[in-house]
Amino acid sequence: MSESESTGRCACGGVRFRLTEATTDVIACHCETCRRWSGYIWGATHASKSALVIEAGDMLSWWASSNFAERGFCSHCGSSLFYRRHETERISIAPGALDAPTGLATTQHICVAEAGDYYPLDPGMPQNLGPEIEL
Repeated sequence: MSESESTGRCACGGVRFRLTEATTDVIACHCETCRRWSGYIWGATHASKSALVIEAGDMLSWWASSNFAERGFCSHCGSSLFYRRHETERISIAPGALDAPTGLATTQHICVAEAGDYYPLDPGMPQNLGPEIEL
């Protein structure tokens, strides 16, 4: 595996994957759907869809969470793993599913207008009210 490659899996190992290119740093999303789906906020790193190689995906399921995107998760353990918009060539990957060391850092917050009332936002980090992201 090269420095730009990484591997990951869900909690039970039913879904294992490899990324064949370097990922971006982590962006934390505070939208209501991400909070309900993950149980807190959902962080994601990003890569091109073609860089994602599913090596064992017997348990991988996709949920159409909107008319423009879907979310991938393990149907056995429930791990939230991927988010992909239909019109882009990028895929979002849960950094917690990546094998360590990741070398990643959280660098941005999006959808802070929908943030939960049970945690503070870091005022020193870039924040977008909506879903706009800078990759």
